[in-house]
Amino acid sequence: MTDDAALTCLARPLPGPGDDRAAGCAAARGVDGRPLHAAALKFFWGPMDCGKSTMALQMNHNHARQGRRGLVTTRIDRSLGPQVTTRIGLAHEAVEVTDDLDLRDLVRDAWAEGVRVDYLICDEASFYNLEHVEQMAELVDRFDVDVYAFGLATDFRSCLFPAAQRLFELADEVARIQVEVLCWCGREGLLNARVVQGAVVREGAQVVIGDTVDSADVRYQVLCRRHYRSGDLGPRA
Repeated sequence: MTDDAALTCLARPLPGPGDDRAAGCAAARGVDGRPLHAAALKFFWGPMDCGKSTMALQMNHNHARQGRRGLVTTRIDRSLGPQVTTRIGLAHEAVEVTDDLDLRDLVRDAWAEGVRVDYLICDEASFYNLEHVEQMAELVDRFDVDVYAFGLATDFRSCLFPAAQRLFELADEVARIQVEVLCWCGREGLLNARVVQGAVVREGAQVVIGDTVDSADVRYQVLCRRHYRSGDLGPRA
């Protein structure tokens, strides 16, 4: 199959609701019927400050360098804009994920315009809804699109975000990001504490926008389990 033919196949719009046509084309599959690429859903997680967004942008860069084409999505980025930003100064434009956005439609629209989509980078995935996670899995299983999701596992109450829980259940691969975050005491930081007026709070909305800087009205601080449970923010609190 020529490169142009392959692109035409990959750019074919996704089937609509109730359309049982086979995704992709036969030439893109092996003799056993499996996709030649065998796409995967991967979830990379860790506490705040561990470099999730940095890793997301690095992965996007690495894939793009090899000629793959992808889309970057995010939800409630710290910049409050349609972009992925990092605390070390990197940034990349992104599609803002709203409750009514269907990730399959996002890919369908790109393919309808003749744009190949090989993968999705989904930053801040813990803030997506459950339907978005199901759509990620369908993009992988039916349409051979890789999905790389990055996000927190637990909220300020140390409870799993619903989307993170579903990603743990569905992902082909789950990996904790290995950049070590430390509690003020020097132990490994595990949990994200919400701090309001200098004290750890344990009640309120699951998602409240804040940052890790001390001057923020609502800020978050990564603590070890011992100091998360005791609410001890350390000598600089």
